[in-house]
Amino acid sequence: MGQQATLDGLFRGATKRSPASLAAPAAKVAKHDHIPAQPATPAPAAVIAAAPVAENDAGKPAAGSTSHESTAAAEATVVAPIGSSATPAEQKPPPAGPLIDLLIEPSWRAGLRNELTKPSFTKLQDFLVGEWQSQKIFPPQDCIFRAMNTCPLSDVRVVILGQDPYHNDGQAMGLSFSVPPGQPTPSSLKNIFRELKDDCGCGMPNHGSLEHWAKQGVLLLNTVLTVRAHAANSHAKKGWEAFTDAAIRAISLKREGVVFLLWGKPAEKKGQLINPMRHHVLTCAHPSGLSANRGFFGCKHFSKANALLAKASMPQIDWQIPDA
Repeated sequence: MGQQATLDGLFRGATKRSPASLAAPAAKVAKHDHIPAQPATPAPAAVIAAAPVAENDAGKPAAGSTSHESTAAAEATVVAPIGSSATPAEQKPPPAGPLIDLLIEPSWRAGLRNELTKPSFTKLQDFLVGEWQSQKIFPPQDCIFRAMNTCPLSDVRVVILGQDPYHNDGQAMGLSFSVPPGQPTPSSLKNIFRELKDDCGCGMPNHGSLEHWAKQGVLLLNTVLTVRAHAANSHAKKGWEAFTDAAIRAISLKREGVVFLLWGKPAEKKGQLINPMRHHVLTCAHPSGLSANRGFFGCKHFSKANALLAKASMPQIDWQIPDA
């Protein structure tokens, strides 16, 4: 009887414990209030000052973008290992739709699953369905997510942010600053090649496709992924900014040691989404003809990116574009 009373007393004492006392310690808050809490790494990242210039891929002034804030819980996607028990959320069928179905790369679909199921993305998808039916839209549908489909989230080592896709016929190919072989090289891309020659000794290629970089882990991401023909910024503030902000946050949260090359003021603002304790952020003027002389030339971002990758024992980028 005495033993039973003792056990009853222990049980009653255990049930009085507060649920809060069982919780794990909270993660430390990241440097910026709107950056999700993330584990810090020993080595601090390099942050270089930026020049206040803003242009789009075509070298024209572009409107600034607004940071899309959310918590880490809203962006993180947990994928259950094979053989483990999945939560009810993980048992739901993957998101689908005429726009979502164009994103086929598995690690991006998993990393952005929450974003793809938000009403804001459904609204963007509905908008584009209407645009496809009534307007000429660039790039072609199968190239809209080319940056992500070519460079998986799990492989990202360098990010080069652009803004609006090229809006003239045949130029946009789904990779920032890049044009297909056979298209004239835009002024911004010519200036990129010039800086590459001065910085790394790379020769001038006979075309403007940057797919060689994308296949090595360079994410060539525009902040807006579609545009009406001959109408710059026509798809700005339609929902793409929230999506590409989520992509940047996913890289910041799920990767480590990535080098972000942010050229121009709008791209520089995206640095607020990146944890500087986990990644490296290099900023300078935009390479357009209007601003390249204000800090892009001489920035040496390509050699600096490789130096940072080498320091982290990560493969360096072969910046030389092979001739077509």
